[in-house]
Amino acid sequence: MGIQFGDVVFYRRVDKGIRDQFMRSAVRAAQERMRTSRLRAAEELGDWEEWRRLGEEIRRHTLEHLDYYLEQLSDRVHALGGHVFFAQTAEEATSYIRDVVQKRDARRIVKSKSMVTEEISLNDVLEAIGCRVVETDLGEYILQVDDHDPPSHIVGPSVHKDRERIRRVFAEKLGYTGSAEPEEMTAFVRQQLRPDFLTAEVGITGCNFAVAESGTVCLVTNEGNGRLVTSLPPVHIAVMGMERIVPTWEELEVMVGLLCRSAVGQKLTSYINCLTGPKAAGDVDGPEEFHLVIIDNGRSDILGTEFQSVLQCIRCGACLNVCPVYRHIGGQAYGSIYSGPIGAVLSPLLGGEDLYRELPYASSLCAACTEACPVNIPLHDLLIRHRQKTAEEKRQSPLGERLAMKAFGMVAESPRLYRWGTKLARTALLPWEEDGVIRQGPGPLQPWTSIRDLPSPERETFREWFENRRKRGERP
Repeated sequence: MGIQFGDVVFYRRVDKGIRDQFMRSAVRAAQERMRTSRLRAAEELGDWEEWRRLGEEIRRHTLEHLDYYLEQLSDRVHALGGHVFFAQTAEEATSYIRDVVQKRDARRIVKSKSMVTEEISLNDVLEAIGCRVVETDLGEYILQVDDHDPPSHIVGPSVHKDRERIRRVFAEKLGYTGSAEPEEMTAFVRQQLRPDFLTAEVGITGCNFAVAESGTVCLVTNEGNGRLVTSLPPVHIAVMGMERIVPTWEELEVMVGLLCRSAVGQKLTSYINCLTGPKAAGDVDGPEEFHLVIIDNGRSDILGTEFQSVLQCIRCGACLNVCPVYRHIGGQAYGSIYSGPIGAVLSPLLGGEDLYRELPYASSLCAACTEACPVNIPLHDLLIRHRQKTAEEKRQSPLGERLAMKAFGMVAESPRLYRWGTKLARTALLPWEEDGVIRQGPGPLQPWTSIRDLPSPERETFREWFENRRKRGERP
């Protein structure tokens, strides 16, 4: 799939999302449920702000010493008998994984949820060589069965569907005849997936965190599929972004606590799987062969820039659950596997500014995302920085907007021009005034006034009001 999905222009995707009342209702309900759970879990932890500062400190320290910890992680995995591959690009990563699969002559592959494997289009590469790749996370499985419907949330990829829609998908694609009760549909999926777990030759997972000191890969899930994917097939391939690392188990404990509470409002999820190397002598289960693929894919270009803090992200989705824009347009409108505020910052950096230059504008800049982030990423500041780059450095804003802003700057710097301009504005905007509001304004005002109320200029400016009262001897 890659970071981008679909080729519909941004404003049409937004319009489609706004018109989809069912999707908006489902997303709003999910947002409120997850946000409420997060707040309750955070309150139980005590001083949440202190925990956020600690999480931010850990992530900052790790990023500032990333080369050291990546080398330490690699050495430990090698010492345990595993294989490590550093991939500069998505092509290098998929080529390595394809070679591992082909050397084992594997055809059946099971996967657990992994955003980074979506980012590098891993499924497409493996299916092109004749492999059957099965997503075993319930949300991802639903999307895969539903003709590879794109995800709409980082944590809950099928959050835009309700139980009845899922029932219809299962009935149409898999011959399901049961009810829309979640327990019954889950039991049905379990029966569908069981043969895949037992016959798969390769298991592929992501990595929530890798512990540098021990060479351990940590998976945080609420389903048992991660455990089965990593223990039943003879080969386990873990794929991680290069920033998903913590120095020691002490930092892992902090980060897992923040992740679970921020993502699903739980102290801990049902499964915290920590996997250290391939199966050793005496182990009753585990893979015979273990590969860790560490992916750059544009991340090192972010290091050392004003956007470095975005690499602190632990993919909890908390920023999505408080975003008013995401609530109204849904995740698929972003056209990226990374949706919401974090997607609006990250997608232009990883997918290209030309491809995603509209996303930083898909924000009200209310800063709710920054407040919700468990590792203190200043998301709204980064969105503003993206806009500044677009407007000033890339000069990709419309010509009319640039001229209007330049003219406004000249007028605002001159008191005489400013007074003249405010008087002129009142007269110039009269044709678009209706009940004290400018509707469908001219030029650059048109997009703004088409969806918002812009009060028309007052007949009397503040300076005129002040001067008139002074002349009448009244106190201002």
